[in-house]
Amino acid sequence: MQMIEETDIQYFDEIKLECIDCEKNLQKLMLQFILNGKYDCNPCYLSVHSGAGGTESNDWAQMLLRMYMRYCERAGFKTKLIEEQLGDSVGYKSATLEIDGDSYGYLKAEKGVHRLVRISPFDANKRRHTSFASVEVIPLIEDEETGIIIQDEDLKIDTFRAGGAGGQHINKTDSAVRIKHIPTGIVVQCQDDRSQMRNKESALRILKSKLIALKEEENTKKFNEIVGELKKIEWGSQIRSYVFQPYTMVKDHRTSYETPDIVNVLDGDIQDFISDYLIKSKKE
Repeated sequence: MQMIEETDIQYFDEIKLECIDCEKNLQKLMLQFILNGKYDCNPCYLSVHSGAGGTESNDWAQMLLRMYMRYCERAGFKTKLIEEQLGDSVGYKSATLEIDGDSYGYLKAEKGVHRLVRISPFDANKRRHTSFASVEVIPLIEDEETGIIIQDEDLKIDTFRAGGAGGQHINKTDSAVRIKHIPTGIVVQCQDDRSQMRNKESALRILKSKLIALKEEENTKKFNEIVGELKKIEWGSQIRSYVFQPYTMVKDHRTSYETPDIVNVLDGDIQDFISDYLIKSKKE
């Protein structure tokens, strides 16, 4: 039997690495080809909302927010936290990121409910808990002739003191802004700036983007294809599960793509999930 030389092993390893690189480059080319939607090259707003469950779900929402911030860092997108509603003890009830670049085309794959299964760090009895959080992604749309006219009388504008990080000035002044568009019931808010005026401008941009997306489609079903349908944050509605116990696995229920490397995924390594979903969706 012919012995395999060490040089042969090194040669095979080099070929394997080259094949992996070729596969990644091919995937990038495919994504460039399929990301041709009207808003795919736009920046976006990404919002995370915790589900029922209090502390557990609020902590999960914060974990998801960090995952997306780390993904954006890997992808070269800059992020800005423009709104946050802190949980009673930890995490977030909701939070919104503004993300630059052509981020909408990629992150639209993340719309939906995300499920976490783990031994709770907040449970003294070390029981396994299931938590849910939903992700909403909308394109940032500016300077476009859309016919959208926002009447002052259609807006209910409230100001409040921003909570969380931001310094004493933010916590002592009513700089945060919440706007409700009365005809549609859409509510947006912004609190990242010390200036109430700039927060109002940012909130109006978000509102305009949501109204444009709503106008783009003639019915709710088509609207959900752009904005993303916020399903009930509970069992049976999740798009992806992140399991720590009794085994480690992240699985996308839309594509069946999975990996046991949950730690790396939660550190922002989600490009393979995004690519797999976008490519399979285009084929369908």
